[in-house]
Amino acid sequence: MQRAIVYMDMQNFFIECERLLDTSLCGIPLVIAGGRDRGTVVACSKEAYRFGVRIAMPIGYAFKLCPQARLLKGDYENYTKKSHELSEIIKDSTPLYEKASIQSFYLDVSGMDRFFGCFDWTKELSANLLKHSGLHLSWALSVNKTVSKIGTIGSHYSNPTCISSGSEKAFLNPQPIKRLPQIGNASFQLFSRIGIRSIGNIAEMPPLVVQKILGSKGKTVWQRANGIDKNPVEPYLEKKELSEQYDFEKDCIDLVEIRAKLIEMIERLAFKLRTSQLVTSKIILKVKYNNLDTETKSLRIAYTSLDHILKKQILGLFTKLYHRRMRLVRVGIRLSDLVQGAHQIDLFDDTKEHLSLYAAMDNIRKRYGIKAIGTSAAMYNKSLV
Repeated sequence: MQRAIVYMDMQNFFIECERLLDTSLCGIPLVIAGGRDRGTVVACSKEAYRFGVRIAMPIGYAFKLCPQARLLKGDYENYTKKSHELSEIIKDSTPLYEKASIQSFYLDVSGMDRFFGCFDWTKELSANLLKHSGLHLSWALSVNKTVSKIGTIGSHYSNPTCISSGSEKAFLNPQPIKRLPQIGNASFQLFSRIGIRSIGNIAEMPPLVVQKILGSKGKTVWQRANGIDKNPVEPYLEKKELSEQYDFEKDCIDLVEIRAKLIEMIERLAFKLRTSQLVTSKIILKVKYNNLDTETKSLRIAYTSLDHILKKQILGLFTKLYHRRMRLVRVGIRLSDLVQGAHQIDLFDDTKEHLSLYAAMDNIRKRYGIKAIGTSAAMYNKSLV
């Protein structure tokens, strides 16, 4: 059976969510960022884009280019809610799907052509998503994930892209190499120096030469340039999670020590999220008392991977959960509902200093180990209490 893979992406997701809440924002230049004087652009409308505003651009420079733009701080709780809404609709309709980010999905619709036709079926799903969420999703259909994702770039929700089997190379050849997964700025510069600018140029190179230029990822890049991608759509499981727990050496009732352990675990879990390019939208806290009773409390949050947001939420959960004033033998934290994502989802409330600090700490941990550095709040010393 021939594979049929769809990539769906809600382009300008944050902007469109804002306009759903306030229709007066339609048609005007919009910029989403943490503040007018510092930080970077998280999202911008097409109207602001025409003036040269770009994502990750310093906010001050963005307003020099487009002084009439309206600044929005961003309601990322609403964005998370909308993302879950899309997930539920797709989950109820699609036999197999993968949530690639807060705003994008891979769907495996192989075999649908026997009943309805893969393209027509996806078109109907797209209309259903628009009807129930109010959001337009751009999408493309092909035989694999790479081609479908590239096919979505520049497409319009009213005119989706269909790349038929056997035409993958013809479609990819004229595309710029930056559209290939794993081609970042460094790889782009390497290829540019030798005059390689299109995906077709890479496809024509001997695979060993591409490997020599890019190292271990060279083989994968060459295969994708040739329209080869056998990666399956990974089933999206809500139970996908990261977790840690700590068993106290002696039954503990010391709130300072307990909170320090919670912060220490959150710092490690947040580091694991960022290194895996994941964000979470659900925190679960579990405590076990010395009479072996256990209690659990969970909280839905906006997608994040940053320490200070997770710390605030986990300590708030602990305050609500721990009211029996009994000794604890164990505390545990689980982060679930994980999806692929990066720090831009958290930029609304975060300063450049915050993000720089996390990047520096992450680099130290990668080099010297996960326990190499932490904050003072995660350290507990009875002699100092």
